Amino acid sequence: MVNRSLLLLFLIPLVVSPVWGANILGLFSTFSPSHLIVHMSMMRTLADRGHNITIVSMLTPKLTRHENITLILAPPSEESMNGLSEILERSSKKKIGMGKTMINTLTQSVSFLTIQYEFLLHPNVKAIYENPQVKFDLVVQGYVLNDFQLGVAAKLQVPAILSWVGVPFTFVDDSVGNIYDPSYVPSMSDTQSTGFRWRMRNFVTWTLFKCIGIGIEYHMNKYYELAFGNDSSLPSYDEVKQRISLLFYNYHSHSEGPVRPTVPQSIEIGGIQIKEQPDPLPKQLAAFLDNATDGAIFFSLGTNVKVKYFEPHIMETLYKVLSRQSLRVIWKWDDQLPKPGNASNIYFSNWLPQDDILAHPNTKLFITHAGKGGVAEAQFHGVPMLALPVFGDQPGNAQNMVTSGFGRSLELLTIEEEHLEEAIKEIMHNPVYRDNVRKFSALYRDRPLTARQSVIYWTEYVMRHNGAYHLRSPSLRLGFVARYNIDVYAVLLLIFCGSLIIFVLLLRLLFRTICQRRQSVIKVKSN
Repeated sequence: MVNRSLLLLFLIPLVVSPVWGANILGLFSTFSPSHLIVHMSMMRTLADRGHNITIVSMLTPKLTRHENITLILAPPSEESMNGLSEILERSSKKKIGMGKTMINTLTQSVSFLTIQYEFLLHPNVKAIYENPQVKFDLVVQGYVLNDFQLGVAAKLQVPAILSWVGVPFTFVDDSVGNIYDPSYVPSMSDTQSTGFRWRMRNFVTWTLFKCIGIGIEYHMNKYYELAFGNDSSLPSYDEVKQRISLLFYNYHSHSEGPVRPTVPQSIEIGGIQIKEQPDPLPKQLAAFLDNATDGAIFFSLGTNVKVKYFEPHIMETLYKVLSRQSLRVIWKWDDQLPKPGNASNIYFSNWLPQDDILAHPNTKLFITHAGKGGVAEAQFHGVPMLALPVFGDQPGNAQNMVTSGFGRSLELLTIEEEHLEEAIKEIMHNPVYRDNVRKFSALYRDRPLTARQSVIYWTEYVMRHNGAYHLRSPSLRLGFVARYNIDVYAVLLLIFCGSLIIFVLLLRLLFRTICQRRQSVIKVKSN
């Protein structure tokens, strides 16, 4: 018995990782509550691990108290939020094509950058990097067109980790040097393909994004200089981007795709916001869902898409169809607006625990705007979907979902009763959709490390190795010309052109010599 005890004491240090209470700063200037959910899930995981977390947020997160988390708010101005709301409302009211989307991305990015700059100069944020009361070991920064905020990590002289809530995206990919080959890597949320038309469209999209990126980088550098230019001890904007140690991606390439080469700095944590064990539902909601003997439909357009953005007849159409279903319906509704009716089978609420509802066995269908977080949660819990995409990456997410056989997609702005009714019946009565998404769920869950375990391991890895800069791709040290081998191609083209000119001159000389000899022979014969 004594020997066994000694052996156990010897083995414990080998199987239990040492935990130290590092001081980690979470910098989250996102204006999307759904994005903040992903970031907060990461930080809570690190707090549960025993690290001391300070979170600076633009929005108030829905967060239960935690002894290791300190929350600091830096809300945007009313003018900025009104401007942002107008942008989202315009985007919601009409369907736009890819070209218009690109133009909007360029024009609206300045507004987004301005909001990010205001956040950086908020007194509550500025106090942290100008007069820090805590010696931080790491900055975790939520990405949302805010690269210049990396100056905070530079001021604190600590490494930085970026957190991105969606699928691979060229702007955030470039921060760590992920390979973005437009011949097979989708430039937007799109189904991966290799056909000529797809490759042509994808190449054009990729090129446009690169051009937009040049303009955005110009503004990033300008805002960095405005915020930190008076500190001569700080490196330049280009140099400060070298402080990025990792990029956490909220997706899972093995199951979701796209399958493509990524650098060691790119860590997948798809589904980080999904609870390993769902929390109990609020009493009234739990009773409503538990008694749904025929099953229930969960309908939510997310946190950024507001009911007030749409014409009244759209919500009336949705209500008419949903109110006559035999299934119960849980509908996320903005409380400040009058409800479209009081059908007994519909439960309205302005806030709903989405992950916990989707985990309930009586939830049979998810009607969604196809935001990345909601789609991932439905996939994890094996719930088929009916997508009503509005803007951003939502149409691409919806198309991927349909292509994978997880459900159907309809146009929200032109929705009709018969089409909605038919789509609901098709998904509910055709077991193919449910079977497909459940097979995917098994694949999505099958990983060597859970999303939470990955966050813990790689965050602590960065701190153990003082930034883990040995993981950085050599491509990040290259300029545009060297990165795309333009100088090599130019030299090769010059050699080819020079060789071609020499070949043509030699050919002409040979031809002229042959002609002269032939004329000499003819002249001799004529004599």
